[in-house]
Amino acid sequence: MNNFCTDIGWRSLNKYGERLCGDRVETVDSDSPVIVLADGLGSGVKANILSTLTARIISTMISQNMSLQKCVSTIAATLPVCPVRRIAYSTFTIMKISGNPNAPDEMEAEIIQYDNPHVVMLRGGRNFEYPRATEKMDGKTIYKSKIKLQENDVLVAMSDGVIHAGMGTRLSFGWQRENAAGFLEGKYKDEYTAKTLATILTDEAALLYDDKPGDDATAAVARIRRRKPVNLLIGPPANADDDEKMMSLFFSKEGRHIVCGGTTSSIAAKFLESELRVSPGGYVVPDIPPIAEIEGVDLATEGVITINRVLEYSRDYIGDNSRYSEWRRGTDGASRVAVMLFEEATDINFFVGRAINAAHQNPSLPIRFSIKMSLVEELSESLKNMGKRIKVSYF
Repeated sequence: MNNFCTDIGWRSLNKYGERLCGDRVETVDSDSPVIVLADGLGSGVKANILSTLTARIISTMISQNMSLQKCVSTIAATLPVCPVRRIAYSTFTIMKISGNPNAPDEMEAEIIQYDNPHVVMLRGGRNFEYPRATEKMDGKTIYKSKIKLQENDVLVAMSDGVIHAGMGTRLSFGWQRENAAGFLEGKYKDEYTAKTLATILTDEAALLYDDKPGDDATAAVARIRRRKPVNLLIGPPANADDDEKMMSLFFSKEGRHIVCGGTTSSIAAKFLESELRVSPGGYVVPDIPPIAEIEGVDLATEGVITINRVLEYSRDYIGDNSRYSEWRRGTDGASRVAVMLFEEATDINFFVGRAINAAHQNPSLPIRFSIKMSLVEELSESLKNMGKRIKVSYF
């Protein structure tokens, strides 16, 4: 398995007054992930349909192992040109990230660009101008690049709504690609995920538009990361005789370790021959129980209430990511779990005990059982949608 993986995230702003976005991002999840960003002509329903068709046609062809050359030539021949504005009805950017199975530290990006702002690449947090070759396909100029990638390289595809931000108001000629690249340089941190960088960039575009975007604006980001496992244990096993087995398997795993649940934390502390101490900080926020400390455990929290909040954050993260600052800056258990799962982890191993906690059967609680199982299942799906590799083991 390659030592690196591709973290992918995107975010869109709708043109002010429009309910549908005229930009579309589609991904192909495979050993060589592909990101397609299409921008339909105009805005609203028409643009949404055009961009959706373009992105889905390209991503579907790629998922059927057709070459990028064939995909691009098909789209280039298919897309008409507006007879009035003399521009294509949809533009697109394709980024394909490939690893070398014989060299686990080698990765390569293949980038195909047609009439979108050119992809910005950051290397070491600085703008990196990569080579671009041109090719004519059915009268359309296509830009093609192949780039050897390094750890923490970042590729940022944009629709033109990003570089038009502020045009005629705050900025005479809009933001421009070089301005966006300079902004990303100033904001870049190694720990930022692809989704975080896309959020930061589109937040700035929204600010330049005075929160009334004059065009749909989308950023789609791919970031090269070294794999980092995180292990989460929640609930004791159905059979108490399996305590030792469950803990032994959990703590033998490489990476960081999160233990959720009071009883589970007690079992973990006993296994590690460590003291279980409630954090002296107490309740950081009123509705999330305090964390605990166990030597040998990276984070120990309450169980169901905490994970339920993490699930809420994960749903938002996949969407508009509007609660990012809440959990990124928070010090409560749910916020800290969110940071470790969303930002730090690439591979997540869940160890789930099937024992039923009688306290969860109280009908006055806002969450009830099947809770533990359904929470883990929903959270696993959310994390898969973030591009994480997930394994769930039940005891």
